[in-house]
Amino acid sequence: MMLHIRNAGAMDASAMADLLNEIIAIGGTTAITESVVADDMLRRMNSAPEHSSWLLAEDDQGRLMGFQWITPDPDHGPDAAEIATFARVGQTGTGIGSKLFSATSKAAKKLGYKYIIATIRADNEGGLIYYRSRGFEDYSSLKDCLLDNGQIIDKIVKRYEV
Repeated sequence: MMLHIRNAGAMDASAMADLLNEIIAIGGTTAITESVVADDMLRRMNSAPEHSSWLLAEDDQGRLMGFQWITPDPDHGPDAAEIATFARVGQTGTGIGSKLFSATSKAAKKLGYKYIIATIRADNEGGLIYYRSRGFEDYSSLKDCLLDNGQIIDKIVKRYEV
């Protein structure tokens, strides 16, 4: 499968919401537990546009295969961006995350960030493996985090030096 990486825009918000909702419905890999709509994605995209990067991966037919964003991380100061990565269900391990992160790490450097912070559910083995394979190192952990659906989970915080 040939992947094409490009900047995400307002016209992509609906497809991104649909992909994310598939992941949310399965559960266990994202701290986002409530369904989202295009307007939710647009609000996130527009919250700090001059300090953010939103990238997506498409196949040759223009089908959204995954997306990744970095936005300012208020918990770790102005030198840090927080990252989120989502790949189409059933397509993990096909290079989507690798291609996205290659472009995202370049965007982080261009935006002036020194670190990228990934906060991953402790029970998300695939996410932990993905970020470790990109060079993220364990930074801290968060115990007993309350999700929107009432579930309590632990999280692992990983850090990547740009």
